[in-house]
Amino acid sequence: MFKFLPNVLVKQLYTRNSLRNTPDGFSFSLKNRLADARFTGLQRASIDGQEHPAEVFTLETDEGVMIPVSAITKDQPLAFPLRQSVLVRATGAQLPEGVHTLEIALYTEPFGALTLKVEDELQTMQSEQEPVVGIPRDSVNDYSTEAISQRQQYMRDFTKTQPEHLTHYSFGAGLVKGHCENFVGVAQVPIGLAGPLLVNGEYAQGEYLIPMATTEGTLVASYNRGMKLINKCGGVTCTVQDEGMQRAPVFQLADARAARDFVQWVEEHQDELRFEAEVTSNYARLRYVDSYLNGRLAFLRFGFSTGDAAGQNMVSKATLAACNWILHHYEGIEHFYLESNMATDKKPSQINVLKTRGRRVTAEIRIPRDLLVREMQVEPQTLDRHARIGNVGAWLSGTNNNGLHSVNGLAAMFIATGQDVACLAESSAAITYSELMQDGTLYASVTLPSLVVGTYGGGTGLPTQRECLELMGCYGAGQANKLAEIMAGVVAAGELSLAAAISSLDWVSSHEASRNQHKN
Repeated sequence: MFKFLPNVLVKQLYTRNSLRNTPDGFSFSLKNRLADARFTGLQRASIDGQEHPAEVFTLETDEGVMIPVSAITKDQPLAFPLRQSVLVRATGAQLPEGVHTLEIALYTEPFGALTLKVEDELQTMQSEQEPVVGIPRDSVNDYSTEAISQRQQYMRDFTKTQPEHLTHYSFGAGLVKGHCENFVGVAQVPIGLAGPLLVNGEYAQGEYLIPMATTEGTLVASYNRGMKLINKCGGVTCTVQDEGMQRAPVFQLADARAARDFVQWVEEHQDELRFEAEVTSNYARLRYVDSYLNGRLAFLRFGFSTGDAAGQNMVSKATLAACNWILHHYEGIEHFYLESNMATDKKPSQINVLKTRGRRVTAEIRIPRDLLVREMQVEPQTLDRHARIGNVGAWLSGTNNNGLHSVNGLAAMFIATGQDVACLAESSAAITYSELMQDGTLYASVTLPSLVVGTYGGGTGLPTQRECLELMGCYGAGQANKLAEIMAGVVAAGELSLAAAISSLDWVSSHEASRNQHKN
């Protein structure tokens, strides 16, 4: 992934606030936050200017294996994969309280010699009479039956409760690794079926049963009502118009002119940036690098296509590789951060509405007047007027949505299909539009400009979520656009159903009937 590493990135190997005294010396932690590598030896190490030979250092891996640094050579390297941590233990005199300067020169593959120089403050250890109390963890296998049982018992003892349903699940706990830490059980959310929904898409073609995970009464019924209307109109036409995932690093330079010159240089070297970024992935493809200047800050917004994964982690890795090339080839960068908050991960934003994040997908429907009146007891003019008035309300409130409740159906499907539910913040953005045709037909559309979904990776492979995706034929590679089209169609059904219910005053009565059922 990287051919070289500038100092600004090498520093990221050190874990801040990890410097501690031990009974026979001191220790600190390193974590690989960059790319798979191998440690092939120690060139030199100094603490506050005092040299320490390799013989005093021992490495302890995440699995608890102890390896003397002096035994590590080019012929006998230590694998140091991405996200791996090692605890570096040193024997000798303990360190005094305060801030210390560590300078460590390492031999590595494929990066060659790296020099890590950082300052860190010695952390005070609790005494043996005051052990650290917290949620039990197993550094070797935190998803073993024993580790999970210990956490469950800790939970019961700490909360003075006896959960019965939380701790029961039907799949092997090892499947959760990489998805949830400190695992103790599952949340069992009711899933209802809506549909079938007839979708006339480019990827989704045919009728689909829709799994919806929700605890809100009337939600599934409301969406089902809209789907029945859509089916009688010949289905919903869905189109994926654009696709992209972003990461937005920021570079601080000396002044505004330096920032301007830097951005011009970046624009001249996009081919090199594309090459460095795309080497990191079989799926990430760099489509553009937009630039935004503010004072001496230069914001770059890298836009990628990511195949069938939502792709946030994928584009982070690819953007880091491109930025590493920039840091190596451009002089005068004072500070750099991989994310400037301009990608607006898991936040609604106007830039995502305009530029697309995830997938931009539109669902369209044409409803004859007679059918709308018969099925929904509402005139097309009434729905159109309500939509135009709603536009004013949405504008006054400053929302990212001029529709009614796109997030309702999306949340139910996100939970059911293993999507990152925090991405509902940007995915719920919706632009609705309606138009009365000369023959009385109502044309209605909804566009989701930043629908962040995937059918591969993340939580989509968990057993329940995979089954829900398989119900729609949307699991695995090549299915993300299909899922996006289906979700857009579901949103359209929900918008039509709720708009008609509000206009015909069925909205309150439906929820009241549901509340009365709960009371019974």
